[in-house]
Amino acid sequence: MGVLSWPVGGWAQNEPPPAPYSLPWQLRPTPAATVIRSDSNFVVRSPEGGAEAVTLVSMLTVSYRISKGIPVAPFVRLGFLYQDAISSRASAVINPALGASWAINIAPGLRANLFLALALPLGMGGGNAPDRATSAALAAGVLTRSAMDNAMFAVNDFTVFPGLGLSYSRWGFTLQAEATVLQLTRVRGELAAPDASRTNFTSGVHLGYFPFEILSVGAELRYQRFLSNPVAVTRNESVRDNATFAIGPRLHLKGKGFFARPGVSITFPLDDPMRKQRMTILQVDVPVIF
Repeated sequence: MGVLSWPVGGWAQNEPPPAPYSLPWQLRPTPAATVIRSDSNFVVRSPEGGAEAVTLVSMLTVSYRISKGIPVAPFVRLGFLYQDAISSRASAVINPALGASWAINIAPGLRANLFLALALPLGMGGGNAPDRATSAALAAGVLTRSAMDNAMFAVNDFTVFPGLGLSYSRWGFTLQAEATVLQLTRVRGELAAPDASRTNFTSGVHLGYFPFEILSVGAELRYQRFLSNPVAVTRNESVRDNATFAIGPRLHLKGKGFFARPGVSITFPLDDPMRKQRMTILQVDVPVIF
């Protein structure tokens, strides 16, 4: 198996190895694989007329492919956030997410991924009397992840989120697109959380290229939008949607029985509210595939 290939099970001996696949930054990988992935985002916010704050969000994802012949991979994702502002500091464990993805090889180089997950309302900072510093850190954490992982920060809500991804890899390029619908339902904190339910939508496009065998460069455009009208949106229409652009390099290293794909990206906001807060996000991503 070549250094470039994401290991998704063997291929027939009379077939060429699969084309190199560029792993996205915050979109879901389309292959089903056994992976341990550490993924951290760091941002310094300097809003106009406001106080500077530092926010860190770290995610740990573990997935397991059932077998070589069954391209299904259950997963669990855990998260932690920390915020240091001038007036307060806060840290919290956020909602865990669990689910599974199913990879479907449609044609050479063309793959679809069906995804279904749940986010459980077990994160810190929920209930009817939340700590203000923790609530502020959770709100900042949503933007630190480009609003693509909202379910894990909605600590009062139980969330179901199905999604679909499609990728095509050829000639050293990977083009991928995905869409996800999130249905959030409040299960606690009715005095602090005014919305009984919310419907959110996230999407993105990733383009990657391998200039060298051990190096790829990936760029990603992401978009999030509320499909319903939560109270926050009725008060401030600018928080309805969010667009960001990310770019960065990734190494592709082969060890004995595993592949490592460490990478670093920079994310830039394309609109408010992130642009108004002058947010530039550094992401350090270390996936290890077995």
